[in-house]
Amino acid sequence: MEYTEIILTRKEGIAWLSLNRPSKMNALTPTMMKEWRTILTDLSKDKTCKVIVVKGEGRAWSAGVDLSLFQEIEVAPGNSMYDDGMEVIRLLEYMPQATIAMVNGFCFTGALELMLAFDFAIGADECKIGDTHAKWGIPPKWGLTQRLQRVVGLRRAKQMSFSTVALSGKQAERIGLLNESHPLEILEDRVREIALQIAGNSAQSVASIKEIYQYGAERTFLEGLAFETDYQIDITDKEEELREFKKRM
Repeated sequence: MEYTEIILTRKEGIAWLSLNRPSKMNALTPTMMKEWRTILTDLSKDKTCKVIVVKGEGRAWSAGVDLSLFQEIEVAPGNSMYDDGMEVIRLLEYMPQATIAMVNGFCFTGALELMLAFDFAIGADECKIGDTHAKWGIPPKWGLTQRLQRVVGLRRAKQMSFSTVALSGKQAERIGLLNESHPLEILEDRVREIALQIAGNSAQSVASIKEIYQYGAERTFLEGLAFETDYQIDITDKEEELREFKKRM
């Protein structure tokens, strides 16, 4: 399939998705969300893909939903763009691959909702991250109020949403919204370094651990403990390396 608003490249077990509407700050459209959903659906079934990184072309990761759309459609349950966005979030949280948001620039509102679904996020010092739903009189619909408070805490989440003031990369790192923040010129190299570290490990283990984390994130502490204790899977993709290691002992 040929994509018009996302660029997909693959190398060393890593799939790089570039949101590709730089003249519009990669604002989200129905086409982009449909492509994003299709790409993630295909990659989720691809055992040669171990890590997925999403970045933005130009000076933005994404400015959020294209505001001009609100003159034509309502992004709400039953609308295709809403449904595609919810499925993208579900895929990011449940697909077996590790997912990384490389936040290279502006990340606002609907884009922040999507960013929160990634396994983790690495950003540029120069990036700006904010929730501007209240600025435009638009209610969040993709789970922002629940995920943001779980990442940064209830009071910080409320401050972000009520004030609509954007955070720099370093500010976002300090409150745990970003895992790391680096100067833009070295950001992609750092993300590639992390992605290769992950890709060198057991993909089956990463998928299993991700599933256990996600289960616990949605339930109580004790339920999570019980799920981890009872969890069973045969890890086979490191058997040869384990045998070689034992021979050297």
